[in-house]
Amino acid sequence: MFLRSTALALVFAAGYTLSASAGETSKTHWRVFIGDHASGKITALDLDQPDTRWSFDVEGPARIYAFGEGQGIAAVQGDKNRVDFLKTGVVIESHGDHSDIEVSDPAKLPTTLTGGYPVHVVEHSGLLAVNFDKDGRAALADVKGLLAGDPVLKDFPQSVPHHGFVAVMGDYVLSTVSALEKPLGSESLPRLGLQAFDPAGQPVSDLAACPGIHGEAFSGAYLAAGCSDGVLAVKADGARPEFKLLPYGPDLPQGKTGTLLGVKGMQAFLGNYGADGVVVVDPADAPHFTYARLPARRVDFILDPAHAEHAFILTEDGSLHRFNMLEAKIEASAAVTQAYSMDGHWSDPRPRLAMAGETVLLTDPRAGVIRKIDADTLKEAGTIKVEGMPYTIVSVGGSGVAH
Repeated sequence: MFLRSTALALVFAAGYTLSASAGETSKTHWRVFIGDHASGKITALDLDQPDTRWSFDVEGPARIYAFGEGQGIAAVQGDKNRVDFLKTGVVIESHGDHSDIEVSDPAKLPTTLTGGYPVHVVEHSGLLAVNFDKDGRAALADVKGLLAGDPVLKDFPQSVPHHGFVAVMGDYVLSTVSALEKPLGSESLPRLGLQAFDPAGQPVSDLAACPGIHGEAFSGAYLAAGCSDGVLAVKADGARPEFKLLPYGPDLPQGKTGTLLGVKGMQAFLGNYGADGVVVVDPADAPHFTYARLPARRVDFILDPAHAEHAFILTEDGSLHRFNMLEAKIEASAAVTQAYSMDGHWSDPRPRLAMAGETVLLTDPRAGVIRKIDADTLKEAGTIKVEGMPYTIVSVGGSGVAH
């Protein structure tokens, strides 16, 4: 994996050199969206001019996700049974040898999805899938239509309401499947695995066993999902999806993966593993797992889109770690905030991470600020005050030619 991945990472990091003709300028622009922990307020601001900001009100505290190559934001309000959408106002269009960038004000889109407890949002094959755990269905929306304010919406039914996800993969829909009855003493239905369906909802594959399936991500030709006994890798090259369970090996400590991030620029995933570990997952070649133990329990972690070999991990002692994906080890660490213990409820206000070029952004809910951390030195480059309790965060943007 690692020799091949190194070459891919170098190609990815090299990118294109922007050249501007007469009347054109090269421009870099990053816009940041922050969800409040206690209220339905979403703040948007421009990173280079943080006093330029906008505020959007939704029904309740929202987990926010970027989609449509950074052109849209999904604001998922599970406790309010609602999903709202924003247009970021940042459009970057690739033309091979260069990219064009257009920047306008962000705005709230007219589409709203309602239903029983929305949680997982998955974008692939031009469709956005939002799972409604208490309804036993997912809402599918075409991304281009959603951004234009006129989406084609379709429901995909599941056999029974459960905490799961739906993902579109080419001509097929992948859906989690749960048991139909709760075991004695259990508060939830056991999740059994993943199955492929045609657009009409008819199964086209057997159930691929993945006990406790949770978390999903795409990288290269694969979708990966965490299981209690391994990671389920799903591959589709224009044909029906092929399922393969990658079992956790005997060299791994006790644990499992429930959150996965898909790398762009090389075919690999980064997953959590237990409370204080991570694994680099190669879905194609053995050994499929490379484990690294962290110096403290993990709070949040992100990939670096501009440098495929890097990820950043925040641990509960307030330290930020730059993690080398190719060597599966921490290569630099620095204290960036006060300690945030992982004891307590999973949704307590703790920092969240985002990337904006060469800057790591970190929400600090107790301090009411966003901390800007230099990705190379891990030193703080400034703070941005945000009213309320800044929690979830998304950064969109990049560089291009402004006409």
